[in-house]
Amino acid sequence: MGYKTYTCPHAARCGGCEWLSVPYPIQLSRKRAMLEELFEPLECGVDTMIGMDEPLAYRHKIMSPFAPGKDGKPRFGMYERGTHELVEMRDCLVEHKSGRPILNSIAELAQGFHIPAYDENTGKGLLRHAIVRVGRSTGQVMVTLVVNRKEFPRKKAFVAALRKRHPSVASVSFNVNTRRTNAVLGPLSMTAYGQGWIEDELCGCTFRIPADAFYQTNPTQTELLYQTAIDMAQLREGDRVLDAYCGIGTIGIIAAKQARIELVGVESVESAVQIAAENARINRVKNANFICADAGEYLAKAGGAFDVVILDPPRAGASEEFLASACAAAPRRIVYISCNPVTQARDVERIMPAYEVKRLVGVDMFPHTRHLESVALLEYRR
Repeated sequence: MGYKTYTCPHAARCGGCEWLSVPYPIQLSRKRAMLEELFEPLECGVDTMIGMDEPLAYRHKIMSPFAPGKDGKPRFGMYERGTHELVEMRDCLVEHKSGRPILNSIAELAQGFHIPAYDENTGKGLLRHAIVRVGRSTGQVMVTLVVNRKEFPRKKAFVAALRKRHPSVASVSFNVNTRRTNAVLGPLSMTAYGQGWIEDELCGCTFRIPADAFYQTNPTQTELLYQTAIDMAQLREGDRVLDAYCGIGTIGIIAAKQARIELVGVESVESAVQIAAENARINRVKNANFICADAGEYLAKAGGAFDVVILDPPRAGASEEFLASACAAAPRRIVYISCNPVTQARDVERIMPAYEVKRLVGVDMFPHTRHLESVALLEYRR
């Protein structure tokens, strides 16, 4: 029996799904092999590679740049692979079906309201990007418009017209980015409609997600990723658990709902810490404390106060101070979730004199791409 394959009219140019023509089981085999090669020097094999049953429409965060087009209607789509040339797209196999119609409405309304698209070459124009976030369980939609200056002509009328076309839009925000940079978001966000957030559910918990917060793009696989990590932790009643780089508190709160633990979440972004505390309240998690601090500095001061440490750092990996402090604190287990197995393998090697890798699991968060997430379980060498 042959493998099922997927086709897309934009695949030859789009920089998104570089492995779309590769049968999905082979994609998973390749990713497992990549992970095994990275961890082979550490004498650690891969337990399993968790894929999707149907690797389509998994992206619940849809983002598009805008560029000047004909007759004043901005063009939108994806950048061509390796360039900043825009490939116009009206649909996408891996995005939630709500995303592109909303982006198209934004482009049409921009034309009607005479809102010029941003030109990367000149730095002129107003509309730079649009981000559409769709709650998988709630169906709520949040739209963020990234603009080149704070003033947006007829803002209320524009938002009202967008909501009339798409009543599911529960929140609209404007993010101001005036810099000549590849970074999408700027430092200032302003809510134009709604509360500035939507809600979604993961592993039986409800989470409030602001426009500028990190929240995984693929909620189906996120549940598997987080549950795998929590199962690895083998939490005991009364455990004191550190959720490092905790963001809006997702992993720690889910763990605290499943086991009677004392949770401490540490995150360096103050707004995320505030939302994490609110998410704990929403989920009636009482034994949780969220702290705004650098994870390494906090753990260095906290000392050996934790039984289990769970960390999910950014792509650059954990800081050397955090890793050194984790070894000194000597929790019985460390569960390391990573969106970049290269830096994860580097960090694991740094703490291996004190810890032994017991399990390694890959999770395919982004089918049809080279990217994957992985979870490593480390146990203290007694």
